[in-house]
Amino acid sequence: MTPAYTIIAPIFNEVENIPELYRRICEVMDNADKPWELVMVDDGSTDGSADLIRELAAADQRVRPVIFARNFGHQIAVTAGLDYSRGEAVVIIDADLQDPPEVILEMIAKWRQGYEVVYAVRSEREGETWFKEFTASLFYRLIYRITDVDIPLDTGDFRLLDRKVVDVMGQMRERHRFLRGMSVWVGFKQTGVEYKRAARFAGETKYPLKKMLKFATDAITSFSYFPLQMAMYLGFISAGISILVIPVVIAMRLAGSQAFFGQASTLIAVLFLGGVQLISLGILGEYVGRLYDEAKGRPLYIVSEAPSGDN
Repeated sequence: MTPAYTIIAPIFNEVENIPELYRRICEVMDNADKPWELVMVDDGSTDGSADLIRELAAADQRVRPVIFARNFGHQIAVTAGLDYSRGEAVVIIDADLQDPPEVILEMIAKWRQGYEVVYAVRSEREGETWFKEFTASLFYRLIYRITDVDIPLDTGDFRLLDRKVVDVMGQMRERHRFLRGMSVWVGFKQTGVEYKRAARFAGETKYPLKKMLKFATDAITSFSYFPLQMAMYLGFISAGISILVIPVVIAMRLAGSQAFFGQASTLIAVLFLGGVQLISLGILGEYVGRLYDEAKGRPLYIVSEAPSGDN
């Protein structure tokens, strides 16, 4: 029987969370009154998560394991889940249980009202440091300001997608993915539901500062030309300062001023302009590097195990 709902859970070293995730999803979805499936995508775990997923799949046919050949990253794992999903409504949820499965029923209710994307809005956060909360708030507001799509504030990947949306996103195969931006970019009828984000059930976060910075870079470069425009503005500002300063220096030299004699002022000017040029080259390199990745045409992911006969 084809399921009405698909729950996608990307897994990376979450062996402590998987049993509770499975229990709570079963508890919630058994109240949905329609068939459902749980697609668990193991993203190259090394802690035995893949074996536990296989055990759950052997005991419950609703659990469909997708096992990667190596680690490809969270956004790619979610993409694989979308590729292997069969439901008319597809829900993305993390395995750490910070996003409560109980909210899924509220999303389904909105979907039945005709909404095709239902995103979860974090009204409160538990168990996070002030630094994490501050940087997350800054990230969402920065993305909202500079990207070409109106991504709702304080939303993550926890959302419900209608089958039409999933099929459209399946055609978007860019490697550097920002799924919450992609799901807004496609359009359709969208709404949000508020929820209180819980503390992680067990284990440690899989998104340290380094990964968060990479994720932010992917988000910005996927949906905005602002960094390139900023490099251009820096160039204009530098040129404008030079145009203004040149006649001042000439006048002061003719007047016999000692202010601009020696190498110090020259070195400062060279270092400033060199810094602007290197920053501009670095920004340009980020975009060129992404073009290079796309041009190679490699698959987004490689699976070692997947549900037979489905993709």
